[in-house]
Amino acid sequence: MRKSKTHDIGVPPGTLIYTGDSKTERIKISLIEYNETEFIEQEFYDLSECISHVKPHLVKWINVEGIHKTEVIEKIGKLYNIHPLTLEDIVHVDQRPKFEDYDNYVVAIMKMISYDTKVHAEQLSIVLFDNMVISFQEPQGGDAFDIIRNRLRQARGRIRKCGADYLAYALMDAVIDCYFNVIEKIGDTVEKIEEHIIAHSSKSSLIQLYELKREMIFLRKQVWPMRDMISNMVRSETKLINPSTDIYLRDLQDHVTRVIDTVETYRDLLSGIMDIYLSTNSNKMNEVMKVLTIMSSIFIPVTFIAGVYGMNFEFMPELKSPYGYAITWGVMLSVMIGLIIYFKRKKWM
Repeated sequence: MRKSKTHDIGVPPGTLIYTGDSKTERIKISLIEYNETEFIEQEFYDLSECISHVKPHLVKWINVEGIHKTEVIEKIGKLYNIHPLTLEDIVHVDQRPKFEDYDNYVVAIMKMISYDTKVHAEQLSIVLFDNMVISFQEPQGGDAFDIIRNRLRQARGRIRKCGADYLAYALMDAVIDCYFNVIEKIGDTVEKIEEHIIAHSSKSSLIQLYELKREMIFLRKQVWPMRDMISNMVRSETKLINPSTDIYLRDLQDHVTRVIDTVETYRDLLSGIMDIYLSTNSNKMNEVMKVLTIMSSIFIPVTFIAGVYGMNFEFMPELKSPYGYAITWGVMLSVMIGLIIYFKRKKWM
């Protein structure tokens, strides 16, 4: 499991403390406004300038890239009457995915996941108002929203014809679609490791397998609570979510269930590969011990005979015999051959 940064103990509830990695970059705010016939897209680095360009008659999507400057998040919260506890969850990057319903807005907190050699999870909060969506994004190298921006620019699908609740659904759907891409990449890696271990197991394969198993545990931690979050959205009685959007949310719930089932399948598969690796090494060790045991069993009687005639006693009858050396060799060879034949018949060799 990844080591997480803990909250400062003893601070009052609603205190904004960013718990992610230290950053100095400026926060970028993108504003998209649209209806079925109009579309406006702008980018800002100043909150006041962004707010001054907001038009009341259009559906608005404000995307905040960067949550490390808590003063900006706090200003947005005061401007749109967002509860301090919600703002606290937005800047707490280890927050468990969840859905909460307030009087003037609803909020869904989840993880945007990407994968290169390991799983990266960035904090994402989607706040839905009557005619506006504000998304707070912790940039960590992944962005699932480009496909939504293109659909808005090109007026493809239903998104320009529907309200802010459908936009919030579309953003969440894009994030969950990225989960499938991540799982597909992990699946390819699992297959390669499985083939490599079956062909020739090595310590490097075990290390890769162990690291991948940790990544799957981390991914499960991020994805598993999503099912409860979307279930709460479906059951919510808020007026901000149109009943016509419920069917899309239920479809989103099915997608999350598929993701969870796939994650569990790969976890079981990795455990099976680990068992195969351990069994293969154990079988190799057993084969080595079997060969050594057979060799020892063959040479122990011969060693005994050689030990008896190696004793320095004067009155040993065989010592004076002219054929004693040849007879002793014959007995030793007969014992060795007899044992080999016996082991062959028992199929121990």
